[in-house]
Amino acid sequence: MPVSQPLSDLSGTSLAELTRIADQAKRPPVESWSPERCGHSGIRIARDGGWWHEGRPINRPELVRLFASILRREPDDRLVLVTPSEMLDVDVEDTPFVAVEVLSENDGAERTLAFRLNTGEPVIAGPGHPIRVERQGEAPRPILVVRPGLEARLARPVYYELAAMALAEGAEPPGLWSGGEFFRMDAAS
Repeated sequence: MPVSQPLSDLSGTSLAELTRIADQAKRPPVESWSPERCGHSGIRIARDGGWWHEGRPINRPELVRLFASILRREPDDRLVLVTPSEMLDVDVEDTPFVAVEVLSENDGAERTLAFRLNTGEPVIAGPGHPIRVERQGEAPRPILVVRPGLEARLARPVYYELAAMALAEGAEPPGLWSGGEFFRMDAAS
């Protein structure tokens, strides 16, 4: 099962290179697998994006990336690790991924935003990967759609960076363009 090389940071990486990496990422066809064997994996994804198995941290990034590549959301909202022969539940405290870095290229409607997830995977915001900001009590909860049913919470510094860009551009409501789509940076009422 091929897993692409992770990005350790976005500095020195062009948007064209990030787009190429994202486009060439090969993921297993988890949506086409329907195994009967089910159970619990003993895996928990913590709010900070750390993966744990039976109370111990999974310290091998390659293993986390492999598990992340076979993660899917079920119609009943459960998150599962799925292979052709088995499907195992995963406990997730918030979102399965965290967007830990952003790269912005251009301004206004020409802007493109590329994110690096805690797994090293790049995601280019746009129609297939929208950004939304929800409210969690009084605090904003910014979310990036990674794959159908799978989301990343934007780390606080990343959200603040986006909010500063949005305020500098002066759009009303505050927001940013990426991939030809406008994304509000405030929680829509």
